[in-house]
Amino acid sequence: MEQQKGKFDSNFGFLMASLGSAVGLGNLWGFPYKMGLGGGFAFLLIYVILLIVVGYPLVLSEVAIGRKSQKAAIEAYKEIHPGFTFNGVLQTAVPFFLIAFYCTFGGFVMKFFFKSLGMFAGNKFDPGETFGATLTSTSSVIWVLIFLALTVVIVLGGVSGGIEKFCKVAMPALFVMLVVVVIRSCTLPGAGAGLAFLFKPHFEGMSSVAGFFNTVKLAGTQMFFSLSLASGCLIAYGSYLDKKENLERDAVIVTVGDTVAALLAGMAIMPACAAYGIDFGGGPGLLFVSMPTIFNDMKGGALFALLFWLLVFFACLSSSIGMMEGGISAILDSRIKAGKSANRFSVTMIMAAWALIGNLMTTLDGLGARDTLSWFRPFGIPTVLDFWDVLAEGILMPLTGLIMAILIGWIVPHYIDDEVESSSAFKSKGFFNFCIKWLGPLFMALIVYGQVYSIIVNRAL
Repeated sequence: MEQQKGKFDSNFGFLMASLGSAVGLGNLWGFPYKMGLGGGFAFLLIYVILLIVVGYPLVLSEVAIGRKSQKAAIEAYKEIHPGFTFNGVLQTAVPFFLIAFYCTFGGFVMKFFFKSLGMFAGNKFDPGETFGATLTSTSSVIWVLIFLALTVVIVLGGVSGGIEKFCKVAMPALFVMLVVVVIRSCTLPGAGAGLAFLFKPHFEGMSSVAGFFNTVKLAGTQMFFSLSLASGCLIAYGSYLDKKENLERDAVIVTVGDTVAALLAGMAIMPACAAYGIDFGGGPGLLFVSMPTIFNDMKGGALFALLFWLLVFFACLSSSIGMMEGGISAILDSRIKAGKSANRFSVTMIMAAWALIGNLMTTLDGLGARDTLSWFRPFGIPTVLDFWDVLAEGILMPLTGLIMAILIGWIVPHYIDDEVESSSAFKSKGFFNFCIKWLGPLFMALIVYGQVYSIIVNRAL
């Protein structure tokens, strides 16, 4: 199966692809935005705790499950325990929902990148007007189609020839550009207030029980989306990984690397917002209105706008690739099981067709700014984007992560031990077992409860 589906040529390629899947809009926009809603430092504290006791164990579990089974999520879960095959099906559904809106934002990012090029000629643009036009103009579909086409072309190149080659260049470049933007943001007059919001201990966001649960919910859903947990991607990437690689080390690198990217994103956006008096929790406008407004007024703004949009583009594209590959890998498994060839082209076209339909719906809805799809409001969810996001990030990711923890922690304990130990000593075994059995399920149950409760309350309102 490895030869039919492909494999990574190097551990560095696997790490860059995994980080590429993890580091995306969830880091560069979602993390600062949710931190703004969650009270800054309080959110950060809960987020780091969740990364340690939930994120690392789940990353290690998914990569180990993928490498041990050499299969994507559905067949991997069937191999672990036939009664839990449904969890693989649900996790495989996640990238289908995510890719249904992700290319829309990727297209928007491309439009703003090309807009920023005009700033070198002194052609500044009104961010609010441009974003509003982007939401309401049918021409936005063109940008979305271009972004989707780029994703498809890279995925068609295969695991090593497409995904690995792109991510080995894009991810180091992304981190370099992010550091440059951070340095400029943190040296703006008045930037200190943004850094204090991030790192100075304060707990206003958790001053009540309701506030605590809301912060846990925000941090938890952000962690799942940011790390691409319970989306089939890490299991698929793990199935392409060489047996000699140290899984514990790789899981730590992916978890820490993603966290560093999120913190750098916060340090790029929060200080700049503080310097210009812009709200920290500004939703999509934080990325598409607030930041361009800052660049318009900033000395050297044209250069930093170009760097910013280029790094956001790389982040979007690498994550889009990971989402698409998670679904593709599962479909390839089903073909191989049926005795058919693993035809990457035909399977990629299936995934691309779905992505096209989903993103056309999201784009034509204009994040709720247009009436084109006002009829599509399942369960009273206000926009098409919110529908995809609630299903994937809001419910399926934490829920199937919880089910996986129960499976690995209680039903088949020590299932991944031999796989981890096949390439190195399992140094964190005691910590891993405690977290996957006790702490992880507890926190994930709180996250699922918080999400479901919020959906019910919002629908009632």
